[in-house]
Amino acid sequence: MKYIVDNIKVSPLDKTSLNNIISQRLNIKNFKFKIISKSIDARDKSSILYIYKFLVDTNERVTHKNAKKYEGSDYKINYPKWNGLSPVIVGFGPAGMLASLYLARCGANPIIVERGKKVEDRKKDVLDFINDKKLNPNSNIQFGEGGAGTFSDGKLVTNVKDPLIKFILEEFHKHGAKEDILYESKPHIGTDYLEIVVKNIREEIIKLGGKFYFSHTFINSTNKNDYIEVKIENNETKENVYINTKHILLGLGHSARDTFKNLYDMKMNMEQKSFSMGVRVEHPQKLINESQYGKIHYALPAAYYKLNTKVNGRGVYSFCMCPGGYVMASASEDKTILTNGMSNNARDAENSNSALLVDVNPSDYDNGHVLDGMYYQEKYEKLAYSLSNDYRAPANLFKEFLEGKVAVSERSVKTSYPHGLNFCDFNKCLPNFVVEGLKQGIIDFDKKLKGFNHDDAIMIGVETRSSSPVRLLRDENRESNLKGIYPIGEGAGYAGGITSAALDGLKTAILIASKK
Repeated sequence: MKYIVDNIKVSPLDKTSLNNIISQRLNIKNFKFKIISKSIDARDKSSILYIYKFLVDTNERVTHKNAKKYEGSDYKINYPKWNGLSPVIVGFGPAGMLASLYLARCGANPIIVERGKKVEDRKKDVLDFINDKKLNPNSNIQFGEGGAGTFSDGKLVTNVKDPLIKFILEEFHKHGAKEDILYESKPHIGTDYLEIVVKNIREEIIKLGGKFYFSHTFINSTNKNDYIEVKIENNETKENVYINTKHILLGLGHSARDTFKNLYDMKMNMEQKSFSMGVRVEHPQKLINESQYGKIHYALPAAYYKLNTKVNGRGVYSFCMCPGGYVMASASEDKTILTNGMSNNARDAENSNSALLVDVNPSDYDNGHVLDGMYYQEKYEKLAYSLSNDYRAPANLFKEFLEGKVAVSERSVKTSYPHGLNFCDFNKCLPNFVVEGLKQGIIDFDKKLKGFNHDDAIMIGVETRSSSPVRLLRDENRESNLKGIYPIGEGAGYAGGITSAALDGLKTAILIASKK
């Protein structure tokens, strides 16, 4: 008999094995178990607890008040046989990866076009920029196999409820992520494991007949009588390649500005959308851990926070928080500055960081063109660079920032940003309403997270690409006004992270395959 056993509370200081805890709590001896979920209840810092849910398989009678018989799950994913021309997937981020994997299992022999390089070669380009400021505009933290999320914390948290999410997490685990992503309440993979996952998914797709064009950029497509001709360009030789298909899945990512322009020229329907802008903030990891967990912080994993407030009607919030992580130099265009955060799976770096962002609405940037949000982002990324004429990032410390002053140098908190800091007035590289929102946000967040307003905490700018500045419009069948083109994922404006982007790509692939 299988049972679901919920709400089993265990102290982080309890060294008893889970096997023994289950045996004692349920009064059984012979059983097998699997963790279904695990979360931390830190509401009472004097009694922080892990909360578990287990699936227990035993021939013994279970009478525990939190146990009930397991009814099983009848959810199953189907792989209908694909007939006809291979689909083309543009972009191999989370949306493109899951769409390609599904279609490969349907026998579709998908053709994947990725402007960046394989993840192992992409990593070399990222390190070249970090160490020597040599930027490859097509292979960097924004572009390349795995998408922008590969060099992040690898967070898999999403507010979306869908049975396919379980499938996605299981696929990530099957391809190299640690098992805890299947049950942790705030799962994350970490950059070091994401590299493995991405490579393994690619290799399965190739074994199933998929083909990759790395270092190739989508230029445009032309509808013929009964097929679509896709034009792509080799980034290095500038030679064109033409592919015939009936289905194009556009998983561009939010930084493919040249492709957005090409789609505009192709007369794809799109609209402006809101996004956010701000900075990365760095605190000592120990400070965040102690604030969240109190005295027993040492017995718990690196602490996470998620904060939000309203300032003058605008949302101000933390985003992509990276416990025990690094602030990355994330530019994808020469002579621009862009920050982002990254953590490895262990989350054991000295500092924790998060984006601190303020909402930007179309009314803030609209000058009559649908791509004005993209140009608005670009404007401030260039301003940030122009303040020092190199990749030293605009920065300030909390104390001076709130006093309307500029710090001279770092103090107790030492930055992880690789290119050095240029202490300056953020009004020179961010809109005034963003600066004012950040000031009040810091004060408000300190009321929710003790110690957040640390005098020496570092602000590092600019962070502008929290989400896509445009939405590529699609109908109820997920198809754009251009026949056969299906916008997917975060860059198309339909997702907000690794899991939701993967889900969007997967759902589109399932829909297309079901109509074959």
